[in-house]
Amino acid sequence: MGTLDLTWNWAGITALALFILAYSLVISEEFTHLRKSKPVVLAAGLIWAVIGIQYSLAGQQASLDSAIREYLVEFAELFLFLLAAMTYVNSMNERHVFKALRVWLVNRGFTLRQLFWITGVISFFLSALIDNLTTALVMSGVVLAVGQDNRRFVSISCVNIVVAANAGGAFSPFGDITTLMVWQNGNVRFEQFFALLLPSVVNYLVPAIFMSLAIKNEQLEAGTESVKMRQGAKRIMALFALTITLAVSFHNFLHIPPFLGMVTGLACLQIFGYFLRRKETVFVRHHETPMTGDIVPFDSFREVARAEWDTLLFFFGVIMSVGGLSFIGYLGHVSGYLYLELGPTTANVLVGVISAVIDNIPVMVAVLHMNPDMDLQQWLLVTLTAGTGGSLLSIGSAAGVALMGQARGIYSFFTHLKWMPLIAVGYAMSIWVHLLIS
Repeated sequence: MGTLDLTWNWAGITALALFILAYSLVISEEFTHLRKSKPVVLAAGLIWAVIGIQYSLAGQQASLDSAIREYLVEFAELFLFLLAAMTYVNSMNERHVFKALRVWLVNRGFTLRQLFWITGVISFFLSALIDNLTTALVMSGVVLAVGQDNRRFVSISCVNIVVAANAGGAFSPFGDITTLMVWQNGNVRFEQFFALLLPSVVNYLVPAIFMSLAIKNEQLEAGTESVKMRQGAKRIMALFALTITLAVSFHNFLHIPPFLGMVTGLACLQIFGYFLRRKETVFVRHHETPMTGDIVPFDSFREVARAEWDTLLFFFGVIMSVGGLSFIGYLGHVSGYLYLELGPTTANVLVGVISAVIDNIPVMVAVLHMNPDMDLQQWLLVTLTAGTGGSLLSIGSAAGVALMGQARGIYSFFTHLKWMPLIAVGYAMSIWVHLLIS
């Protein structure tokens, strides 16, 4: 039994209105402080309820069940992958890995311009290993620590970090949710993402070169703060590298979904955490001093609980909502116009511009559900544009939104907007470089 085209039906129009309303609330999160997951999860439930009513009236309820389960499986794979990755990042944070990196940079006594480049370059490469959001938060902590009295340096460096983190996340399956989805969907193999390295470098360097000229080359005093990584930190980092290797190997060699490799690696972390917790508990029990009172034994389930549940539920809401609009028939019409009328190159460039306004995650989910007939170079292009297009505006990426909260009053929508023309030049040149290479 086939699906119904509800695009001009009351059910389709109602579902579209619900999605637009929900996403308007997501975009205004900075002002309303309503967590982004709440409106989209509600919209997902209501959209499918509206579809269900119409299909019940038409006597075609049976076709709904398989569609909903298909989108649920898509979310479940992404959820388990991200839950494992977030738990590792939280564990490294709890073991003071990122704090030690921040203090080491602050204590070196670099000049402001050197620190601008160091934080940018580290953001670029670190985001390819963890994710652009965590990278942006860690590096912004560095510039805030050393530049508290220099608002201009902090604001420009925050723009630099956002651009670098988004560009670095574009050439790795682990760098951004959009690249992860493209990889898990099988459109691009793991090693093929690295063809985007040079375009990503161009995307970052073009605006960074000009922004660095606006920073005075002042010498900073070296800090005196000392932070030591907690016991087991290096072994957790090694386990994280092993987990990434497992995910890639499962996918490339065994043709098993990569989330199984991540979950296997998560189990390794939890088993290691069991022995680490026992060792720390025994140490605290036998060395009870004011110092040992500060030691909290490692608990892997505590780090699981600290995962970004708002983000994970947001993905559920987006995938189910966009899936509902696809099931109704809207994405088929949009795909026909973008990829057949305008052509894939123009369509994929527009995807990046659109992602600067409404976030790249729902845009990429929509592209994957459209499933346009494209070759590898076009799939790489849309991965590049969706990942880096969010740098055009501060609200276009998770990294930008997070830094507006982290550096409130210093880095804002309008401070980022001043550099948007240069960022747009970098965006355009990275596309040109990719097409030239292709």
